Amino acid sequence: MGRKKVLPILFVQFFPFRYDDDSPMTTKLLHVGHAFTPTKELHDVGILIRDGVIESVGPRSSQSLPSSAQEILATDKIAAPGFIDVHIHGAGGHDVMEGTEEALQAVSSTIASHGTTAFVATTVTADPNAICKSSEAIARYIGKQHATSRPGAEVLGIHFEGPFISPVRRGVHPPEWIKLPSAELLERFITAAQGHALILTIAPELLGAMPCIDAARKAGMVVGIGHTDATYEQTRAGLARGAHHAIHTYNAMRPFSHRDAGVIGAVLTSPEISAELIADGIHVDEVAMRVLLQAKGTGGVILISDGISATGMPDGKYILGGFEITVSGGVCRNIEGKLAGSTLTLDRALRNIVKLGASLGDALQMLTLNPAKLLGIEHKKGVLHPNADADIVLLNPNLEVAQVFTRGLPVWN
Repeated sequence: MGRKKVLPILFVQFFPFRYDDDSPMTTKLLHVGHAFTPTKELHDVGILIRDGVIESVGPRSSQSLPSSAQEILATDKIAAPGFIDVHIHGAGGHDVMEGTEEALQAVSSTIASHGTTAFVATTVTADPNAICKSSEAIARYIGKQHATSRPGAEVLGIHFEGPFISPVRRGVHPPEWIKLPSAELLERFITAAQGHALILTIAPELLGAMPCIDAARKAGMVVGIGHTDATYEQTRAGLARGAHHAIHTYNAMRPFSHRDAGVIGAVLTSPEISAELIADGIHVDEVAMRVLLQAKGTGGVILISDGISATGMPDGKYILGGFEITVSGGVCRNIEGKLAGSTLTLDRALRNIVKLGASLGDALQMLTLNPAKLLGIEHKKGVLHPNADADIVLLNPNLEVAQVFTRGLPVWN
C-alpha cells in the first residue's frame, strides 16, 4: 500500500497501520477494542504515545486528540505490551554470538515481527575468549542501538548460558568447554559485558558454584539454575544463596521421581523461584506444562523461545554458538540427535498456552510482566502504563500479530 500524506490532525483507519512519520518524537493515539495491561483487561481503549513513551492509557471516550497528533484506529485488535524473551540465541539466520550489527539487527527485526520487543542475548558454552569477544561486541551494539532509532526488538543485555554447567546435563553444549564455576572467570565475562551482564545459568551442585552465585548476585545478575543434575537439597542450597530462576524447566535437568524430587521438585515447590518454559509442544509434554502452570501459578512462569538462528528461516543447517545444528520440520537437533534450542516465536508460545487452557491475560503476563519483573524493569517494559516504553503488540482475534510498535516506532511485517 502506498503512503498517504498526513494532515496536522488525522482520524483514519490504516491497514496495516502504516503512516508516514516513523520518528519516535511524535504523538500518536492508538485506539483499540481491547487492551491487556497485562494485569487488567480494558475495553475501547486509547493509548497515547508521545516521543516513544506511553503517556496515558484509558477509555477512548475520555480522551481528546492532541493537536498535530495521529489517531490510529484499530478497534478490531487487542493491544498488549511487547513480549520479552530472556532466553534466545538467534533468529533470522544469525546467532547472537556473532556480535555484529548485521547479526543482531537480523535477530531483532525477525523476532519483532512476531511480537517480541525486547530480549536478552544468550550465549552458549564456548572458549571463554570467544564468550568475552561476543560479549564485548553485544555490549557495543547495546550502547548505540537507541541512537539509530531503528524499529526492532531491543537488546536488554546478556545471558550467559554456560560454561558453568553439569557435564551430565549439558544438552548440546560442547563438553570440551564446560568449566567448574569460577568467580574469577565470571568476572571476566562481566567485565566484557560492560554493565550489560543480566543472567547467569549455573549448576548449583558443582564445586565452586556457591562463590560464583555470590559474585553474580553482587554484580546484580539474575542467577538461574539450569543444565544441572542437582538434588533437591543442592537446589535449595543454591536458592538460599541467591539463585531464584530456573532455566528451561524440565529440559537438561535431573529427572523427577517420587523418591528423588531433585531440581524439578524444588522448582515446583519453591514459590521464590521463577520458571522458564519452552511451550513449543516439543521440548515439554502438555501434561508436564500443565503441572508447571498449576504448581507455579500465573506469576511464576516465564515463556521463552530458546530460539536459534534458524528461527524465521526454512529447514536446513544452522549455527548455534560455534557448532552446527540441523533443522527438520522446524525441530532443531545436533549431530547426536539431541534437541538444540528451537524455532519457536513467542506469539506461537502465546497461542499454545492459551490452547492449553490459560486465559489470555495470564498467558500475556508470562510473556510480558513476569520477565520484566525478573530483570527489574517492570517500570518501563512489559506493561501498558504511563511512562513505560511504547512497546506494543496488536493481535487479531486469532491471537496472530497484526502490528508491533517498538518505542513508538512501527515494525513492518
